Amino acid sequence: MSSALKRLLVGAPLPSHAEGSQRLTKRIALAVFATDAIASTAFATQEILAVLVPVAGMTAALDYLVPLSLVVVGLLIIVVTSYFQTLYAYPNGGGSYIVSRENLGRIPSLVAGAALLVDYTLTVSVSIAAGVAAITSAIVPLRDHQVALGIVLIVGITLANLRGAKESGRIFAPPTYLYVAMMSLLVVWGLYKTVQPDFQPLPIDQSALSEFFTSGAGQAVTAFLLLRAFASGAVALSGVEAISNGIQAFRKPESRNAAITLVWAALILGVLFTGIAVLAHRMQPTLSENETILSQMGHAVFGNGPLYIMLQAATAAILTLSANTAFADFPRLSGIIAGDGYMPRQLTQRGDRLVLSNGILALALGAGALFVGFGGQVTALIPLFAVGLFTSFTLSQAGMVTHWWRERGRLWPAKLAVNALGTTTTFVVTMVVVVSKFTEGAWIPTLVIPLIVVLFLGIHRHYDQVSSETAIAPGTRVLPMREAVLVLVSDRINTGVVQALSFAEAQNAWFLRAVFVAFTDDEAERARARWAEYGFSVPLEVLDSPYRELGTPVMRYINQIDELDATDTITIVIPEFVVHRWWEHLLHNQSGLWLKARLLFRPNTIVVSVPVQIHRPSRRGRPARTESHPGPAPPP
Repeated sequence: MSSALKRLLVGAPLPSHAEGSQRLTKRIALAVFATDAIASTAFATQEILAVLVPVAGMTAALDYLVPLSLVVVGLLIIVVTSYFQTLYAYPNGGGSYIVSRENLGRIPSLVAGAALLVDYTLTVSVSIAAGVAAITSAIVPLRDHQVALGIVLIVGITLANLRGAKESGRIFAPPTYLYVAMMSLLVVWGLYKTVQPDFQPLPIDQSALSEFFTSGAGQAVTAFLLLRAFASGAVALSGVEAISNGIQAFRKPESRNAAITLVWAALILGVLFTGIAVLAHRMQPTLSENETILSQMGHAVFGNGPLYIMLQAATAAILTLSANTAFADFPRLSGIIAGDGYMPRQLTQRGDRLVLSNGILALALGAGALFVGFGGQVTALIPLFAVGLFTSFTLSQAGMVTHWWRERGRLWPAKLAVNALGTTTTFVVTMVVVVSKFTEGAWIPTLVIPLIVVLFLGIHRHYDQVSSETAIAPGTRVLPMREAVLVLVSDRINTGVVQALSFAEAQNAWFLRAVFVAFTDDEAERARARWAEYGFSVPLEVLDSPYRELGTPVMRYINQIDELDATDTITIVIPEFVVHRWWEHLLHNQSGLWLKARLLFRPNTIVVSVPVQIHRPSRRGRPARTESHPGPAPPP
């Protein structure tokens, strides 16, 4: 049943040779890698206003909106131009981690990797939170269930990504292009309406604004306030690096197709972000906790008809699906870092659908916990968001400066200058974000990123230690081992005991004993009498346990055997019944399981389970067939 359910949710497994067929076209890749960047147009404008309005008031905030948006677009042009060069310089993947590793060294690369992992986790949380805000703006009864709705959306997008990059891209492409179409229509139609003679701006909702003011409005707009607003709007650049991380997911020629997709994404982002800012400045919507700026302008332009519903549906879909950018890149990046030995090796393993399933699940758990912890509030998550984003930008561009300085080549001074400008700009923005948003939550990633780097180094140290302690030189001889074997038996003689004894005798150990732990003197006498009755050739050792404990007497006896100089290793053989229904396990003693867990950490000790299969009865009530079939003839 579980296998059938997995096939239903995830799909049939794909063979390894099908990996090439899973590569993405530019149209699908835009939906996979650029949804985060495109979707940020739905909330970045509101985040700028959320900083300015509580201090300056609604009218003054709208006056600063367009200039700040143009500064963000200028930053976008610098970053995209820099990454355009990275795509061709690192055709096998040029994310911040790889560029920093190749050019800046280990610690900067680990900082870049940690920053990106934090950024991707926050991307999912912010995207889902923004998607939930769009849904609840249109469907009022859901406003009291934001957290539950967000968790449902995270589960849904996780399942979609577990089906594979190509299939998830096909799922996400229609909503992505629908959103671009609806936003374009909103901007064009809305701006057209604002130039009509009878146009009137939206009335300011004073009751909605009162929720944001703590000491009144109309205060002076300081440079620090503008920097904070810019830092909030700069999250529109999230996802720009995703394409450089996922070059190998594109069809050949990978670098060219990735570069074209990057330009498409930048054009869509820049045009829509600027258009929404201009439209908001002219229509003058009111910042509200119950309805987004985008929803208010949609009402004003489209009314309450089908076009408004399509706008909200497309916005909710793109905001939710923008998390796919993180689901596409987090597993790839964590797999690369794990391959270098700084994260658990399980993250390098591909699942049934040729995706890094463990990375997808890890991201879903981390983002879900973050979403629940911050109550699904976009504004609460945004300050955490930008630190990792611009830290990774800065290290990537600094790495490219070093790359051009080392490699030189054609037009290298101009290329170096572009990346140097990108380094300087993104570093300044990083400092602005850290300083202006520090008390609002930016301190969290500022602290978490170094802790993750320390964790990376600890994991790498562990792998190095394991490798050094288990390494052997070529030509090492396999020496014979002197073995002592102990068979743990119960007070009942059954097929499990017989099979365990047969296995133990086949080891030809120099020392072989059956071991029974007796809680009382009567149990000890009955065990000895029954053993003698069956006449087994293996001697029985009865251990007294006055405190009715299994582990301590066994460990004490093993230590006594281990003191013998002739013993290299001790093998503990434990017969176990294997039942087929989960509830049947509750009916059997699991003491052997706990003993195995305890013996696992003892040096020079091997624990062997001898399973006894308990067959299911046939459907007609007759016992299932248990006779054995003759096996192949033994070798001569």
